[in-house]
Amino acid sequence: MRIVHKSIAKDGEGRVKLIATEAEDLWHLYNLIDVGNFVKATTIRKVQRETDTGSSESERLKIVLTIEVAEVDFDSQGLQLRIKGRNVVENSHVKVGAFHTIEVELHRSFELTKSKWDVIDLDRLTTASEPTAGADVAAVVMQEGLANVCVLSNSLSRFVARVESNIPRKAAGAAFNKDKSKSKFFDLVYRAIKDKLKLDELKVVILASPGYVKDEFFKYMNAEAVRTDEKSMIKIKPKCILAHSSSGHKHALHEVLANPALQSRLVDTKAAAEVKALETFFDVLNNQPDRACYGPPHVLYAADLGAIQTLLISDSLFRNADVPTRQKYVGVVDVTRSTGGDVHIFSAMHITGEQLNEMTGIAAVLRFPLPELEDMDLEQSP
Repeated sequence: MRIVHKSIAKDGEGRVKLIATEAEDLWHLYNLIDVGNFVKATTIRKVQRETDTGSSESERLKIVLTIEVAEVDFDSQGLQLRIKGRNVVENSHVKVGAFHTIEVELHRSFELTKSKWDVIDLDRLTTASEPTAGADVAAVVMQEGLANVCVLSNSLSRFVARVESNIPRKAAGAAFNKDKSKSKFFDLVYRAIKDKLKLDELKVVILASPGYVKDEFFKYMNAEAVRTDEKSMIKIKPKCILAHSSSGHKHALHEVLANPALQSRLVDTKAAAEVKALETFFDVLNNQPDRACYGPPHVLYAADLGAIQTLLISDSLFRNADVPTRQKYVGVVDVTRSTGGDVHIFSAMHITGEQLNEMTGIAAVLRFPLPELEDMDLEQSP
């Protein structure tokens, strides 16, 4: 994402002119744009005009609108961001108060105004404008007849292809048919990788499966790349890591990323840091349960005592429409950082964020034990 202009006062009020340059930026914008913010953008509006003959015809005009945001919708599959709200600036084609939907487009600037840019917003601006924010890890989890191809960036985990092909069980006299079916399956996976991934941008390609499926596919992939002189596929050979997974289904990616053997190869990616933070939390929760907690009431209580050593929090919690609730979560981040703790903000669209959301979206490793948490009545959410 490119920041064209930024004007934010000390009290947090201000506006930023932005240009989304890649699909992942739309996810960042979805988290930045809140109900009650103002968005100014060039958009297309269908208007009715009267012809010289007195008849009416519609015309699509490009106009500049400023709307007060009422709803933000993100399509994770189509990677589209739509902002709905009321027009607040007089326009010859759109009345003040009329609803309009703006669809944010790549490489087209727009302006976002907030009454308060808090620390979470400013952190996301910084993250989104980093030039290394693109997808740099791909993973293929497979089993015989099934493969799921995924790309992992700093904020998104997207399954871009699912390959299914029938492979008959090996029976007497059926070896040839099985081998032929397996070759067809491998060819489909090969093509999915070649067509769906930006191979030149990848740092790591993980091939995972139960048994030897991954090994057989790796051998097929390299042979096919050489046979067809497909240079992009030849170049990814040293980037490939072979790993174990329990199946070829999507959920198997969780266990693959948690494999300690992968951590050294994933060290430069956000996924590695978050996987390690999650693994540390689960380890402490299992072995020293009074030094770990999860759920908003318990974590907020621990934050008030300055007890948080590592905070794990999902960005989905900051999209709360209730401003005081959002401010409480922002406050937890502020307090943790001010007391020297580490903060990991997980993307809800990332595989690690999905894991955290399964357990309320917020968790913490504590500096010192808080055994009283187990007996306290902290059932009410903030």
